Amino acid sequence: MDIDNTLLLPNSEHKSDIKTPFLIGVAGGTASGKSTVCKKIMIQLGQADMDQAQRQVVSISQDSFYRELTPAEKAKAKKGLFNFDHPDAFNENLMYDTLQEILKGRIVKVPCYDYRSNSLDHENKLTIYPADVVLFEGILVFYFPKIRDLFHMKLFVDTDSDTRLARRVPRDINERGRDLDAVLTQYMTFVKPAFEEFCSPTKKFADVIIPRGADNTVAIDLIVQHIADFLNNRSRYGSSTSIATNCTNVDHEHGNFNGIGFRGTATAASGGGGRPATADCTVRLIPPPRTNNNKHTKVNNAVSYIRPH
Repeated sequence: MDIDNTLLLPNSEHKSDIKTPFLIGVAGGTASGKSTVCKKIMIQLGQADMDQAQRQVVSISQDSFYRELTPAEKAKAKKGLFNFDHPDAFNENLMYDTLQEILKGRIVKVPCYDYRSNSLDHENKLTIYPADVVLFEGILVFYFPKIRDLFHMKLFVDTDSDTRLARRVPRDINERGRDLDAVLTQYMTFVKPAFEEFCSPTKKFADVIIPRGADNTVAIDLIVQHIADFLNNRSRYGSSTSIATNCTNVDHEHGNFNGIGFRGTATAASGGGGRPATADCTVRLIPPPRTNNNKHTKVNNAVSYIRPH
């Protein structure tokens, strides 16, 4: 899908007219590509290099909401013996209160997390100004029910475990000052079990699953187009624009994916014989128990669920 960044977004005049932002949760395992997916979305929307106060799309990491560790916990963390992938490692109430403030269109400040000292840097806080779209990414953003229910759209970045480990090892060594043995021990002791127990089960709450993460350009293009359409409609019609997404259909024959408010043709990858890739190759939707209100479409013998709103 070819996207002209200069045409996607209206002028940023919205700051004087506070509206409820479109809040998108982006979950997935460690090093699955969550932050990269968010970055690519912002780049395609022409938001990455803008001044923080003028951005219509902003991204926040769940890591900013790790709770303060006790001295004993800090000693454990220094030895790689503290479980940062457990829900108890996060300040759930602060996370919820901050997102509520964001949804009210208020300016908030969040600390940056220092991975080398295993502590929050309160001296260098990130100021989040009112925006039309807010991306909130982290390993457990769907785990806490009251936080999960705040999202207008939920994305799960689905990358295989071997790839995630291969990314995590050099990242933790080069960027976070850890040695190989400590990284592998922490992964096997805490990260992998926590993913299986706490993160992976939340995939069922996702509206959209993105296989292969940031490498899945078709899925990202479709999400970007949806966000761009939302922003342009909001600019055109103001606050009357509904945040709720619309359910339509998957066009198997032509590779069109019109589910969950997405409008576009998946042409960035091709299927057999030069045909466009089908929607199931790019965006997979999880089927909850069937009800009369659920709409299902068969794509390559896989059931794709279009969540009703």
